[in-house]
Amino acid sequence: MKKSLPWIVALLVLVAGGFGWWRWHVAHASVAPTYKTASVDKKHIVGKVTASGTLSALVTVQVGTQVSGRIQKLFADYNSQVQKGELVAKIDPQLFEAAVQQSQANYMQAKAGVVTAEANAAAADKVLARTNALHDQNLAAQSDLDTAQANVATTHAAIDAANANLAQAAAQLHQAQVNLSYTSIVSPIDGVVISRSVDVGQTVAASLSAPTLFTIAQDLTKMQVDTNVSEGDVGRLQVGMKTYFTVDSFPGQRFLGTIRQIRNAATTVQNVVTYDAVIDVDNTDLRLRPGMTANVTIVYAERKDVLAISNAALRFRPPTAGGGGGSPSPSGSSGRHGSRGAGSAASADPAAPQAKTVWVLRGGAPQSVNVHIGLTDGTVTEVVDGLAEGDPVIVDVDSGDGSSASSSTARSSMPRMF
Repeated sequence: MKKSLPWIVALLVLVAGGFGWWRWHVAHASVAPTYKTASVDKKHIVGKVTASGTLSALVTVQVGTQVSGRIQKLFADYNSQVQKGELVAKIDPQLFEAAVQQSQANYMQAKAGVVTAEANAAAADKVLARTNALHDQNLAAQSDLDTAQANVATTHAAIDAANANLAQAAAQLHQAQVNLSYTSIVSPIDGVVISRSVDVGQTVAASLSAPTLFTIAQDLTKMQVDTNVSEGDVGRLQVGMKTYFTVDSFPGQRFLGTIRQIRNAATTVQNVVTYDAVIDVDNTDLRLRPGMTANVTIVYAERKDVLAISNAALRFRPPTAGGGGGSPSPSGSSGRHGSRGAGSAASADPAAPQAKTVWVLRGGAPQSVNVHIGLTDGTVTEVVDGLAEGDPVIVDVDSGDGSSASSSTARSSMPRMF
């Protein structure tokens, strides 16, 4: 037993050493990466721009008052149909009627003053005529003649002053009458009352600005959507493009519209620049209401039955180190089809082809391929040339240690829309 013990110990040391070497070898052995691919298929791609907006009437008028006073009576309410010139509210006119009566009295007094001045002028003319006759017969002194001439000039000037007072009184009377007419609030357009801001008995003050009493929409059968389109998308829009939108009140239903105007005035909120694209909407059935939030979709381009690849393939870049799965081809391939070289990122056409590089799995190893891509819908992108249907493009890689290349390729940005 004592003689065999050293051999047993030596055997155990050899077994332990062999097991340790095997564990070390397994831990440091290179594992071939596993590539995840997606085939190039034909798809229907639609390029869209999405934006949110608010529904409103084509013409909306805020009806106010130009005089202050107490609301005596209301003749219109919410949703009332009104005609142009129709009375919608009345302000207590008593103070304004009294002002008109006072102005009328002042006007009559000024008118009487004109008659008095004309009578005085006529009397002065007669005195001047008699004085001239006496002066010619040497029966009146020169001073009497001068005094008569001065009286004529004075009385005729008094007529002009009386006429000026009459005109001033007439203007004051007209102003009082206009203020009295302003106590009757009338609708400036044919339309529907969508808002009422006053009640009977309420006092309104028009000292600095006219207070709003009613908001009237001209025609709710024709409405518009004011959308907030980001500056990155506004270049894809054109007047006349067809759109559709949804509202929360009618989930699942699409309402059609047409871009009427793309306004140049920019709106900046928290460093985000947007532009207002005005969309005309037919609302004959009156289901849509002013103020509703519209989720607008504008289709600016469409491709049917075209080759397409996943956007993940455009972001993929193979790992630069490790792995025994074959090294990428450094020179790259021009693809099976010749490059057209049409278009660039600076092209005016938002769907113009752009040059990109994707990786195709060939012979178990990734190989770079130069392609031209076109329209994208955010998930897949059109392939203009460089690939054939069924080609396996690489979208991700598993390096064998549980890590994925998607985390490293996330830093590689892809254009939002082509």
